[in-house]
This record gives sequence, structure tokens and C-alpha cells, in this order.
Amino acid sequence: MTQSQSPLVPDSSRRAFLRTSALLTGGGLIGHLPLSRGVHAAGDTRLRIGLIGCGGRGTEAALNALNAGPDIHLVALADIFQERLDNCLTSLRAARPNQVTVAPDRRFVGFDAYQNLISSGVDVVLITPASHFIPQMLKAAIDAGKHVFCEKPHGIDMPGFHAVRAACETARQKGLSVVSGLCWRYAPGLRETMKRVHDGAIGDIIAIQENYLGAPYIVRPRRPGQAELEYQMWNWYHFNWLSGDQTAQQLIHSLDKASWALGDQAPLKAWGLGGRQTCIDPSFGDQFDHQAVVFEYENGVRVFGFTRDQTDCFNNTSDLILGTKGRCSVIDCRIEGENPWRYEGPRPNMYDVEHQELFDSIRTARPINNGHYMTLSSALAIVAQMACYSGEMIPWADALKSQRSFSLPRYAWDVEPPVKPAPDGQYPTAMQGKAEFERWRM
Repeated sequence: MTQSQSPLVPDSSRRAFLRTSALLTGGGLIGHLPLSRGVHAAGDTRLRIGLIGCGGRGTEAALNALNAGPDIHLVALADIFQERLDNCLTSLRAARPNQVTVAPDRRFVGFDAYQNLISSGVDVVLITPASHFIPQMLKAAIDAGKHVFCEKPHGIDMPGFHAVRAACETARQKGLSVVSGLCWRYAPGLRETMKRVHDGAIGDIIAIQENYLGAPYIVRPRRPGQAELEYQMWNWYHFNWLSGDQTAQQLIHSLDKASWALGDQAPLKAWGLGGRQTCIDPSFGDQFDHQAVVFEYENGVRVFGFTRDQTDCFNNTSDLILGTKGRCSVIDCRIEGENPWRYEGPRPNMYDVEHQELFDSIRTARPINNGHYMTLSSALAIVAQMACYSGEMIPWADALKSQRSFSLPRYAWDVEPPVKPAPDGQYPTAMQGKAEFERWRM
């Protein structure tokens, strides 16, 4: 990961707190902390966090953050649904009663809830909403001078990708930490494994096979009286304009590991295939249920990515790197061939580790910025969907120029969603061919 060495100058009371806090937590060098001025009362040494997106992943992320130290306090929540916010608050209060102090006027609901949370006096923002909203929320948080944990994917279309990349550069200039939810980068075993791959343990990489094969994600049934937009927001995982399909939700983790192994360099082009075969109930929205993509790199390496979400099928999550001197099973932290090796070290919860490192970076004013790899891997997921949905060979340089955007002109409950069911209740899905390719080029 990339760390900035350009600290900002804080006020003296905060600086004294950081010196003590870093020593107590076993942190690294004592430095300056770029936190918002005027937020804390005299003697208040807490790091105040706010959570945007109170679903299951958001609730877990907040708990991971609270695990990073007793000085961390959850003080604000935001979601478009009151029910999700209430359930999240109940769960977190039960788990960490001494660290959850969300006053009634810090519980924000609605499409503008994220803006209210960002301006509510928090130091760190956890961004875990429906993926559609991540670019605008990340930009708003960084513009406001907040440190950020941001769940993947970091954009589901190219305009979103460019917005996130620009926001991460702004964070770098401001000395703010941005930690990605691409969690495998924070697993000690995988870090050691990748170090050995980069040091030549398997020779030159020839090809990488990435598998993320599983059952369909949870389906939330339509509730009586739900308007179409509310239903799609409630069941957002299964609508492309909200989630970006499985290439962005699942395969992105696998593509991120492949990109990591290859030094986080962009490919030349991609092509793929996919379709919808068994997940055809309207509750599965407009997504494919299986996709396969091939990325071709300048040095001749090919990355093969497979994802599937069907019941009663072979399930597998694995990463296999083939080299001239051996092969590496990344998720198993194992190398076979001329230099056999297996990781035998500690295996802490990587979700906790990413938050521990985020908050240590804030306490010691050594900002972490995951901007390069988190945007590149998100772009890989976007291009994978473009290739699989269109059936065309997609040059990387052309893909980056795509203007197709899932963003809406405005957000309110009276807005019509961009995809609607046909009279039979079915949602239209992609049909591979040049017409679909032209839609992605918009």
C-alpha cells in the first residue's frame, strides 16, 4: 500500500492526545493528525466515526472499526431506510455498548442522509451503501476532509471510476487516509505469499486463473405496497444500476488478487461471455448468473476469471498463479514447484486488520491511500461486465473512455428507476452483440 509522508499540523491539544494514544496502542512514529478543527471538546480524545449504509456489510464494518481501539466511538448513522438503521444500531449497541453513542439527532435517513452525516462532526466515515452511491459519497467525504474506509466496488461505471480516482488524489494531497474494502490485501498470509511471488518464487507468471463460484446472494422479496424504486433499493444487489453485477460484487476480489500479483498494471484488452440460465425469477433483477472473462496483458500473461451464482452447482473460491518455476495457490498461501513453501504464520481477521491499520495511520499521521489499486481493480470489474454483457473484445483504452453512467439526474422516492419490469414481471437483461456494445460505449 502507498503511504504519504506529508503530515499536516494539528492543534496542540490533539497533538498531545496523539502522542499518548500512539504510545498506548503500540503505534509507530508520532506525527500530526489531519482531523477537522473544532470538532472535539477540550480533553475529548475519541476518534468519532460515522457509518453510511447500515445493511449487513455496513454493520460488520462498523464492528471491525470499533475493534480497532477503545478510543473509537460510533456517533452517527445514515441510511435510506429507517429499518436498516434501527437494526444496525441495535446490533452495534449490544456488541459495543461503551463505544456506540449515536444520539437521535445523529441518525440520518433519506437520500441526503450521507451529507448530513459527513457534516455532523465525525472524523472518519465508513462508506458501505449500495454500490451505486459510492463515488458521490466518497468524493463528498474527502472534500469535507474526512478519513475514509470505503467498501468495494469503487465505482460501477467509468464516470464513477474517474470520480473515485480523482477523489483519492485529493485525499493524497490533503493527507487523508483512504482504505479500501478489498480485504485480501490486508491478510498477512496473502501479503507474505505475494511477496514471494514478486520475489520470483514461481518464476515468471504465465497465467492466472480466478474462480468465484457460489450460490445466489440473498433475495429480498417485494413487500406489499412497495413502489418500484423502493423495491429495487431494498433488493439492490440484483440490479445492475445499483450493484454492477457479480463482476463488481464478487469477482472483483479475485481480479484484485490477480492484479496484485501482476504489479497492479492495466491490461491491454478483455473479452468474455455469460448469460442468465437459472436465476430467472424477477427477484433476481436484470443480472447474469454466470460470467467468464479473459484479460490479456502486454507481456503475454492472461488472467481467466470465472464467476457463477447458481444453486446445486460446484462452488469454489480460488486463485491459481502459474509460473515458469512453479505455481501458487494464493488463498491457501501455498507455493509448489522449485521453491515449495506454505505460510504457517498468524491468520488474524483481515476485516479487523484493515481497520486497525486505518486507525493506526490516523493516530500516527502516516496516511494510507489505497487509491491506485482500488480504482484499478474496480475498473477491471467494470470492463469484465462490459465484455461479458456485450460479447465484444474491449480494448482497455477504449473502455476508460466509456461515458455510460448509471447515475440518475436526481434522487427521491418519486423518481422512476432506469430499469422496469415487463408486463410479465420479468426485467430485461443484456443480449450479447454489437447493439449491447454500443450501449456500453455511451
